[in-house]
Amino acid sequence: MAGNQDQFEIKFRLTDGSDIGPKSFPAATSIATLKESVLAQWPKDKENGPRTIKDVKLISAGKILENNRTVGECQSPLCDTPDTVTTMHVVVQHPATEKEKKAANKATQNKCMCIIL
Repeated sequence: MAGNQDQFEIKFRLTDGSDIGPKSFPAATSIATLKESVLAQWPKDKENGPRTIKDVKLISAGKILENNRTVGECQSPLCDTPDTVTTMHVVVQHPATEKEKKAANKATQNKCMCIIL
């Protein structure tokens, strides 16, 4: 939170250790809006970036944040102290392609079992 109780100063930590932000967001901002902000500010030189907000997972204080919640609802009293920057971790998880789904199904279908009586 920065100065004003209704504002949160947030930076987004990518898996390679680089950051996006910090940027100030109102407490009423939805997690989906934060994800849209991450998409808009995603470094162009990074490979395998997210294509949609469904590809992005935000983690704060060890919890995966849900799209329909707000920043104010997700604050942690232990981590989000006044006049500090909150770090949210960004994980990109692309949806599985049809080829990957078929391979996963095939792997589970070809199991052998031995029963010893």
